[in-house]
Amino acid sequence: MVKERARILVVGGGYVGMYTALRLQRRLKRELGRGAAGITVVSPDPYMTYQPFLPEAAAGAISPRHVVVPLRRVLDRCHVVIGEATRIDHAERTATVSTLATGEKGTEGQRITYDELVLAPGSVSRTLPIPGLADHAIGFKTVEEAIGLRNHVLEQMDIASSTRDPALRDAALTFVFVGGGYAGVEALGELEDMARYAARYYHNIRPEDMKWILVEASGRILPEVGEEMGRYTVTELRRRNIDVRLETRLESCADRVAVLSDGSRFPTRTVVWTAGVKPHPVLAATDLPLNGRGRLKCTAELAVDGTAHAWAAGDAAAVPDVTAREPGRECAPNAQHALRQARVLGDNVVHSLRGEPLETYAHKYAGSVASLGLHKGVAQVYGRKLKGYPAWFMHRTYHLSRVPTFNRKARVAAEWTLAGLFKREVVSLGSLEHPRAEFELAAGGKPSQDPPHNPKGSS
Repeated sequence: MVKERARILVVGGGYVGMYTALRLQRRLKRELGRGAAGITVVSPDPYMTYQPFLPEAAAGAISPRHVVVPLRRVLDRCHVVIGEATRIDHAERTATVSTLATGEKGTEGQRITYDELVLAPGSVSRTLPIPGLADHAIGFKTVEEAIGLRNHVLEQMDIASSTRDPALRDAALTFVFVGGGYAGVEALGELEDMARYAARYYHNIRPEDMKWILVEASGRILPEVGEEMGRYTVTELRRRNIDVRLETRLESCADRVAVLSDGSRFPTRTVVWTAGVKPHPVLAATDLPLNGRGRLKCTAELAVDGTAHAWAAGDAAAVPDVTAREPGRECAPNAQHALRQARVLGDNVVHSLRGEPLETYAHKYAGSVASLGLHKGVAQVYGRKLKGYPAWFMHRTYHLSRVPTFNRKARVAAEWTLAGLFKREVVSLGSLEHPRAEFELAAGGKPSQDPPHNPKGSS
């Protein structure tokens, strides 16, 4: 039994935040029922995005609404606040949260007091001061970005099909992806596969007319699947006429021209930035200890090091890997660890409230799987290497088992089944970014060329 009323604040509604809150509301069911405990979840979105499915959503294999899980439905015993935590004063046990309501009023933010703090804000895209990057590039971390990129690629094919200007056509059919990790390789593989299929419906576009370029600063891609599978991935991509540039950096994309460090210049209307992530900015606005990379220093019990009543996991936390042979090694910030850390974190918060011993987080890395498009993939699981169809099938099976809620599992499985029976959908809905444009024109106004103000770029 909890000794006294506990107010638990969970910052972040992503993988770790949602699963930790779900674990807490199950373990504290009695306490929540009689008011002895309360759980508040602060999230910038009313849903959790299952990011491993973003490439398939971009390719049209999965509906966007099935890639996300509504927080209020899953966390029905929690108080969900849609907003961004901007400052945390753990010494005073308070968090300042900016919500849509505070933004409308122009006030500083809502203050939330707590007894136990769980920090799981995740990460944000790590960008560099590259000319033109902020003006022309698009990321690949949110479902809005994934669907926007799908619409953009199909729109570029429409532009190329309808123009007689060879320079405009070439730029429209050139797609540059920066970053050879999971996000970049999987997004490139799925979208190239989709565009290759869509080309059959254009009378004047062939798959060979499109240029797909992958730029990676290091000497290998997909390091998580091992060096051998990484080399196979490069060979497979090049066999599909994808230009893989290793040990190469993007130096500029100003004026819609991608300039690479090897001297190459590609006029392009599409630059996708997937070159790494960094800790969420809210971590720097706390009084909690951070390591040199800006992540929270944590113990193997997922408590913030040297700080009582503060916990963390996922991308925001530097958690020691107790299963590693090398001392000082930390757990990789990936979904495999995040899911398991959330369970231990939720249990340890309950143990702490009840005065029980804490559990140590220990998980030996099992391996990785990656999709390279329909029926294509690579995998290295428990030392076994797979490629082609078996790896792709394992990728789908693993992530179907991990996507939250039976509701989403059933819907994703149904969509995959239907996709095997019918043709791909290759329709661009780019006008969704300007939903009022047609009405404004009909009403006598001038349609806006920019979408409504939204930090995530969605309409």
